[in-house]
Amino acid sequence: MRRALTAGLLTAAVVHAAPAVTAFTPARRALLPALAGTGPRDRVALTFDDGPDPVSTPRFLRLLADHDVRATFFVLGSMLARDPGLGRETLAAGHELAVHGWTHRCLLFRTPGATYDDLARARDLVASLGGDRPRWFRPPYGVLTTGALVASRRLGLQPKLWTAWGRDWEASATPSSIVRTVTSTLIGGGTILLHDSDCTSAAGSWQRTLASLPRIIDWTRDRGLRLGPLGEHQAVPR
Repeated sequence: MRRALTAGLLTAAVVHAAPAVTAFTPARRALLPALAGTGPRDRVALTFDDGPDPVSTPRFLRLLADHDVRATFFVLGSMLARDPGLGRETLAAGHELAVHGWTHRCLLFRTPGATYDDLARARDLVASLGGDRPRWFRPPYGVLTTGALVASRRLGLQPKLWTAWGRDWEASATPSSIVRTVTSTLIGGGTILLHDSDCTSAAGSWQRTLASLPRIIDWTRDRGLRLGPLGEHQAVPR
């Protein structure tokens, strides 16, 4: 009996955690391009996680407006609830809001029910701001679970990860290292992950991300790539 119980618990744990293998970016790019956010080869999607933050996000909005670029912001419900007006401002500027969860907690350590409640709460808050219902979901740390896949499907959300990131959350990151890390793997059709808040990152990291953005924008445009939100990136068939 004990052996059967142990085997059952092990099987349940494996089923729960199996989708987490998609957190490995190279394998995801090659095997699951839709999940990675791969789109038409003349486009690149620009995405930000962990906001909105009244200290940093308005600076990103101003810089993006100056460069005539729109992006997708994967927001935390707990951050958005502090300043829903900033969420409305982001929508009014032509950007997309998407779901990053209510809190930034790895879903491997949440039950399916808790995961559903977390995503539903964040989705409903985003939807209440008056824009379109959110379409996209990105789990904290990029770690999916079976419960997250089921919950996102029930809630009408499509999981989207990324093909290139800047490692901009690290204390050692610099504007130059962020640009170098993004562009080392970015190709046409890719999706960029950056952060507009340091709520889960090294203090002040958003400033380095902000400083890197003009160079990333110029890099994509110099190669004839159209930079925009996931909604535009995924709207055109491959």
